Amino acid sequence: MLSNPGVRMPKENLRRSSVSAARLRYLRVALILVGLIFIFGIYPLMMSLWPSGWRWSPNQLEYEQMILGVYATLGMFLLIASRNPLRHLSLIWFTVFSSIVHAGIMTVQALRMPMEHGHLYGDIPALLIVAAVLGLLTPWGGENAQASS
Repeated sequence: MLSNPGVRMPKENLRRSSVSAARLRYLRVALILVGLIFIFGIYPLMMSLWPSGWRWSPNQLEYEQMILGVYATLGMFLLIASRNPLRHLSLIWFTVFSSIVHAGIMTVQALRMPMEHGHLYGDIPALLIVAAVLGLLTPWGGENAQASS
């Protein structure tokens, strides 16, 4: 819509489009960062850098392999989504809401088990940060998504 120089848009629409374009750029960067962290960051945090904030006791290798596989896969799809976020809104919103649910369940578990309180400062806030950043940058769809494309 903005690429046609013969079409004049009201300043209000032009301003909304440029804000949406900047928001879309930030969303792309966030998707790349979250995707890379999900692929390459969770394993070292869980296994060596900060196990008390990322690994549950007693250690359960099967669970850890499963969660690493799920998050690495999600990370790959977030990288794909970063190319054109507006075509992958459902994946992005799944990441937002599943992160909130995951953090909520872990919060209840960590509060019930004193030995797991490290998660209140580790993976729980990390999931909430991912949800907040992606949630604030991602349009719900419809009119907002069309204005920025």
